[in-house]
Amino acid sequence: MSGALEGRRAIVTGSSAGIGLAIARLFLDSGAVVIGADREPPPDSLATHPRFRALVADLAAPGAGEAVVEACRAAGGAPQVLVNNAGIGDARPILETDDAALQRYLSVNLAAPFALCRAAIRAMVAAGEGGSIINMASAFGLVGAARSSGYAPTKAALIGLTLQLATEYGRHGIRVNAVAPGLIETALTRERLAGNAWFRRMMIENCPLGRPGRAEEVARACRFLASDEAAFVTGVVLPVDGGWSSAKFMPEPAGEGA
Repeated sequence: MSGALEGRRAIVTGSSAGIGLAIARLFLDSGAVVIGADREPPPDSLATHPRFRALVADLAAPGAGEAVVEACRAAGGAPQVLVNNAGIGDARPILETDDAALQRYLSVNLAAPFALCRAAIRAMVAAGEGGSIINMASAFGLVGAARSSGYAPTKAALIGLTLQLATEYGRHGIRVNAVAPGLIETALTRERLAGNAWFRRMMIENCPLGRPGRAEEVARACRFLASDEAAFVTGVVLPVDGGWSSAKFMPEPAGEGA
């Protein structure tokens, strides 16, 4: 699928690190022009790519969605792909989540993608070319998860937004889907897995594939949804979690069964 996105203008938020960086790189490798929006500047390996345009911005700020779409227009025209990847999260139960923390979750994980979807859809409808929007949800938005009282509800709401927009704008040729990653390997998750037996048991031993995912695996799912390979796919929430969100009764470890 090296040319799957040839010549398409794609906005990727949170593109300077982690999953967003993997998406930006894969989209560039697939022929897209990528507008990367992040609070942090991109690494040099990305910034120097001839088809990458960086926009350093706080996506939760007023007017940020319109500014990102304007940056895309300056790069050649209305967006044809939008990946709302930027988000925040930490591990807190509700009794440790004050109003300020809740508002930050809502601002970054829901209001910012909402504003960017609105700006992108307005531009896509005006251009008449259709498009693909991919919202980065979470496996925690599909199931109950301990210590995620601020994070998980915002991801569940993002899934609701995805379904609504898919219903409302399909007749304009705009497809809207969500990707729901499970545990993805990073320096932070490796540290938590090494030092927290409960976290490992919940996230690895309760995962049918028995391992964390890689950022590149999430990026490939996004590329599929952005491409013509998914031309008849909209309103879908695609878990990329090794089966974690569907595993309710895992088999016993060897030697422990009755």
